[in-house]
Amino acid sequence: GNLSINNPEGEQSEEYLRTHGRSSMALSPIYFDFDQAGIRGDMQPLITSNADYLKENPHTTIVIEGNCDERGTNEYNLALAERRAINVKEYMDNLGVQPGRIRTVSYGEERPLFTGSNELDWSQNRRADSILE
Repeated sequence: GNLSINNPEGEQSEEYLRTHGRSSMALSPIYFDFDQAGIRGDMQPLITSNADYLKENPHTTIVIEGNCDERGTNEYNLALAERRAINVKEYMDNLGVQPGRIRTVSYGEERPLFTGSNELDWSQNRRADSILE
């Protein structure tokens, strides 16, 4: 739909959230396999697109938020989500984005975007969002 960039979370449609996660409009969320922090092949073009946006907008900085699904302990998931965010950051560093323009934060399983205990919701909570600061 035609949602404004400033629409607060919760007013956004489920369809919108399933496409964009919590990422800023110009940036794509990066999804991960269960219990994995490695960058999937199908996600590489999306990270490249995010990096290109940063290169084209040299004064922007982002925070990459790592997330997990609800399975596993809180402590384990905080560490896993941190690795996810750092891996996306390092991938973007390797594409030529200055490391100082990207910070990472881990939310583990603490901020699920989808609350169902099913594979679709879990798969979409295993995510690293890129948010313009």
